[in-house]
Amino acid sequence: MAVSAFGIALFLGLLMGIIAAVRYNEPIDRLIIALSSIGYSLPSYVVAMVVAILFAYYLQAWTGLNIQGSIFELDEMGDEIIVWKNLLLPALALGVRPLAIITQITRSSVLDVLSAPYIRTARAKGLAFAKVMKKHVLRNALNPIGTAVSGWFASLLAGAFFVETVFNFKGLGSLTVDALLNYDVPLILGCILFTSVLFVVINLCTDLFYILVDPRQKL
Repeated sequence: MAVSAFGIALFLGLLMGIIAAVRYNEPIDRLIIALSSIGYSLPSYVVAMVVAILFAYYLQAWTGLNIQGSIFELDEMGDEIIVWKNLLLPALALGVRPLAIITQITRSSVLDVLSAPYIRTARAKGLAFAKVMKKHVLRNALNPIGTAVSGWFASLLAGAFFVETVFNFKGLGSLTVDALLNYDVPLILGCILFTSVLFVVINLCTDLFYILVDPRQKL
């Protein structure tokens, strides 16, 4: 669920941030900033309840989504089946806050790069705007975005504890909560150890990402 929420937040956040920066001070820029400010201010469990009520209760006839459920469910014969649609609403609810912050950081970073002298020089030489964005702007704007993304991906695991409770989604968060309630110390230690290792791996991948996008960085 955290990986799906991360993918949604990263894709939409980069897209909305770039649009806001390119259309700076226009109505669409103001709309994106307003929406991202609202999204950032809402806790994950509040977003989860709103999303569940809206899409899985009032609009259930059109969406066909369940208000609660996990990826792995039992059918009428007792066999385990995969229900991918149960992943959509939890991932959407969990991804709203990182989506908002990635949008704002992307907008700020792209605006800084767009005002740099070498960008004006590239445009003055007649280089197409799309090529300027791809070759010069995005690569130089990705460093602060990568730092924010790595931090928020780690925080998604913490937010998953609350979102999984709202949607009755059986994942690492609900497993940890059940272990705490049942005083299952070995399982608690296992969940904490797994999460800690995952944090270290995320930070390592972030450092390697810097090397890929920034030629000034050394391995």
